[in-house]
Amino acid sequence: MQEIILSQTDKKILSEYSENQKPNESCAILFGKNNQVLDLFLTENIEESPVNFTISNKQLIEGYKVAEEKKMDVIGIFHSHPDSDAYPSNTDKKFMQSNPVVWIIYSGINKNFKAYLLESDIIEITIKEK
Repeated sequence: MQEIILSQTDKKILSEYSENQKPNESCAILFGKNNQVLDLFLTENIEESPVNFTISNKQLIEGYKVAEEKKMDVIGIFHSHPDSDAYPSNTDKKFMQSNPVVWIIYSGINKNFKAYLLESDIIEITIKEK
């Protein structure tokens, strides 16, 4: 996968959600097909932390169930970095190993989105708008 498609509307929802969750990181599960995000499942950061996030097992299970009901796949994990750049932290890298989907990070400083995949190393992929 070289790119992920994220609509301007979804970017607006995710950025507003992130700003409203400050000072803590926000998080969401991204549903879609063929590298295109088609729906967002906003989740709660149960850590309530500005430097880490955890989605509860209950919400993860619910998210996968909703994706299945909508006949979509879980194609990505979203979270924000309220006070830093949109680049995976060491903790993110660890969790990317067990969640091999696209990770989209929103920077609360630069107000931008970046997407990453973990292959043999972290690679940045393009976010296209549709």
